[in-house]
Amino acid sequence: MTPLPSRLRDHLGRRRLFAVGGPAVVAVSGGPDSVALLDLLHTLAPELGLSLVVAHADHGIQADSRAVGQAVAALALRYGVPFELGELRLGPDATETAARRARYAWLVEVQRRHAARYLVTAHHRDDQIETILLRLLRGSAPAGLAGMPARARGGLVRPLLPFTHDELVAYIAARGLAAHDDPANRDPRHLRSWVRTVLLPLVCARLGARARADVARAGRAAALERRAWDRVLRYLPDLDLRLHEDGFDVARGELAGYDNALAVAVLRAAARRAGLVLGPRRARQLARLAQRSSGRRQSLGGGWAAEVAFDRVRVSRADAREVGDDREVVEVVASDERGRAQFGTFRVVWSAERAPERLARGDWTTWIAGGAWEVRPLRPGDSLVPLGGIGHRPVRRLLMEARVPRSDRAQYPIVARGQTILWVPGICRSAADLPRPGTPAVRVDVTKHGEPQADRRA
Repeated sequence: MTPLPSRLRDHLGRRRLFAVGGPAVVAVSGGPDSVALLDLLHTLAPELGLSLVVAHADHGIQADSRAVGQAVAALALRYGVPFELGELRLGPDATETAARRARYAWLVEVQRRHAARYLVTAHHRDDQIETILLRLLRGSAPAGLAGMPARARGGLVRPLLPFTHDELVAYIAARGLAAHDDPANRDPRHLRSWVRTVLLPLVCARLGARARADVARAGRAAALERRAWDRVLRYLPDLDLRLHEDGFDVARGELAGYDNALAVAVLRAAARRAGLVLGPRRARQLARLAQRSSGRRQSLGGGWAAEVAFDRVRVSRADAREVGDDREVVEVVASDERGRAQFGTFRVVWSAERAPERLARGDWTTWIAGGAWEVRPLRPGDSLVPLGGIGHRPVRRLLMEARVPRSDRAQYPIVARGQTILWVPGICRSAADLPRPGTPAVRVDVTKHGEPQADRRA
């Protein structure tokens, strides 16, 4: 048989899992799978252009966990690569789920600190089979039966999915490498361990050794179907899928025109693009929401929420905005010639500059005559006289006419001096306190997410 390093090299090349070189955090538990992963990647790192960082999470569950961490540190020293130890101190009663969440949260932090392009784990073919069975037992939809992808969001890479645990054990034995045998992997009190040690042996005893291959083949078929639905989104331009930092949004008129099955499949595919696992029941709720009036909202669980925003359906991570917190008020006195501040997701930059001949009414830049001014959230009763207009207009109405979603209005930046509204960035400059052309003034620029203008309304 072809040596494992050569087979892995071919697999990485076909799948382009490390298409670009860079730093890679390798999660090493000390077990045979992760030890094999580290040794294999160390061998291939020069040709892949990878610089490795070994990360070991000590959950603090087993009594000998400190010794395992020391063994992994010795491995990192042997390979001459940096080592990171995370002491999570979860205690002996920690669940599998709690341990996994704590471990990944720490690994992502390590990845961030090292500015690493990749986070690499040692999941293999047997792990994939167990995952597919577990998801089936929990009632997963077909897309969930695809199992773990080889490459996922945030630079997560699983290069060993084609290889079995036995192959990895044989590899480290041939290399003379020691590994820790975690007794929790055989403890049927843990659900995954029960699948591994009880359920799968029973299935194989009844159906034969091919049962494992059959489960893996079902997972590959589900993965092909999931990939097909992801690609369908390219052929639905009228859906106008837009991905953004906190989620995604789609055209609700087009979505509402689909039959229910198609709407559910498309929404689930769009959600995957944004990093949200949206189950069929939640997707059906979201499809029904698209047929309701603007401003309606729906919790999707797991810290996600949906909103009908005029002709769009927005799905985003729920945050403090939903419980009505006030954003920081940024105050600037006349003596400040320049500065910058963050107001929620908006950045405010100001500097001393003579006023131009004319001011635009709906721009993202304006000039203010001297004196103290502030940036603050919307308050009840806020109104202004628009530049070039007659009579007061409620700011809340201006925000609605500018199609600012209802959930965003309470955190939209309002520039004021005392009770006088001077400017609603990107929407309306008031006629109050206009600087005379050519006189000293304060230029104020507002942007969002680092874009030239705050959003598409500009």
